[in-house]
Amino acid sequence: MINRHVTEQTTIFFSVVKWVFLSSVVGVIIGAVVSFFLKSIGWAELHQSDMPFHYYYLLPIMLVLTVWIVKTFAPNAEGHGTEKVIEAVHKHYGKIDIAVIPVKLLATLMTIFAGGSVGKEGPGAQIGAGTASFIATIFKFRKEDRKKLVICGISAGFASVFGTPIAGAIFGVEVLIIGVIMYDVLLPSFIAGFAAFTTTQFLGVEYTYYDVRFYQEIALDIPLILQVILAGIFFGIVSDIFVTTVQKTSKLIKSIPYNIYLKAFGGGTILVILTLIFGERYLGLGMGTMEDALNPAASIGGDLPWYTFILKTIFTSITLGVGGSGGIITPVFYVGATSGNLFGHLIGSNHVPLFAALGFISVLSGAANAPIAATIMAVELFGLEIAHYAAISAVISFLLTGHKSVFSSQKLGMKKSDALSVDMGEDIENTHVHLEDKEANKIKSIQDRIRKKTEDLYDKKNSRKK
Repeated sequence: MINRHVTEQTTIFFSVVKWVFLSSVVGVIIGAVVSFFLKSIGWAELHQSDMPFHYYYLLPIMLVLTVWIVKTFAPNAEGHGTEKVIEAVHKHYGKIDIAVIPVKLLATLMTIFAGGSVGKEGPGAQIGAGTASFIATIFKFRKEDRKKLVICGISAGFASVFGTPIAGAIFGVEVLIIGVIMYDVLLPSFIAGFAAFTTTQFLGVEYTYYDVRFYQEIALDIPLILQVILAGIFFGIVSDIFVTTVQKTSKLIKSIPYNIYLKAFGGGTILVILTLIFGERYLGLGMGTMEDALNPAASIGGDLPWYTFILKTIFTSITLGVGGSGGIITPVFYVGATSGNLFGHLIGSNHVPLFAALGFISVLSGAANAPIAATIMAVELFGLEIAHYAAISAVISFLLTGHKSVFSSQKLGMKKSDALSVDMGEDIENTHVHLEDKEANKIKSIQDRIRKKTEDLYDKKNSRKK
């Protein structure tokens, strides 16, 4: 009995030591690579004004070049990145072509430089995962260990781009399977995320953190709690609209019977026209607009048009739909913050920045099915004061978005209502959702009653006329 216990503890000890070492090394390497990526984006944004014309006039040409580069050198670098990484983990034990790293970096840089409405988190995760896969291949790791190391790479990529080491690490694990967290990868993911984040800070990468100046005035604020619940419902609807719009736009563009390069050029031209009509607010990362939405000075956030989140959804859908390269999480943050700002003004709240912050993380929770990471991110970005409100809003949004996701390769590990029947274990895009037989019968019975009452009222009305 004692020998068995000693054997068990010794084996676990060496396993922990192994993964602490591996995840630390991988995290540092990924932090360095992502630092180069982030600084490249900063350089691109800084030099947009050097153009002799409006930089967004380049969109049609840059989108065509992006599609050509990705299609020619690394087809797996297509899209916003994260879904391909999830697919690699589930179907290929984390095997990722090394060409994805430089191609994804260059393609994203070109898209953002021209003003494409994309983000940097997806490419960061794909670069991190690709780096981890490359290291595992060089040292001939077992496929199980490669898969685990690639998950660490995802977490390190997210943590180093988000600037939130805990939330980033959790997000990298939580985003793989809806409703399931892989606990065997938690420790190495945390370490890889922290190592990557620390490395990026050491190399001079600066992150944006927000002071929404929210402080709890009384211990139990019932009206505010009710407003937060209502906000969670609103953000669930916004998440659903965002996911649906992105997916429907992508399918619509793919169904158009024209050459992919013509579609990329046409999509870029449409974005230029929309920009000339509505302004540059909806291009690129949109960090300035997010800061305005979260600014405690109400007059600044109040200047945002009410339809800001809708236009950002359209710009992002077109950019990604025609082949632009970049992440989708930054646009999700943008949509969440601006829709939260709108919600705060609609209800006449004194805490508009609070609702912008709740939208920031709640739309992420719903669109990416990551309520735990979103709640932790709220604490890391906005402070401990909003933690309990963030948890309520994020979970409600997560549930109300339904069985949808911006990451089509996510596996479904839970159903969001006992009244629904879903295909567990399937990719989210292939999942069929329908009512359980008992619930379907109940609803049919209610519908029959309503129809019968309607018919009775109609018959009575006609009899009176006669």
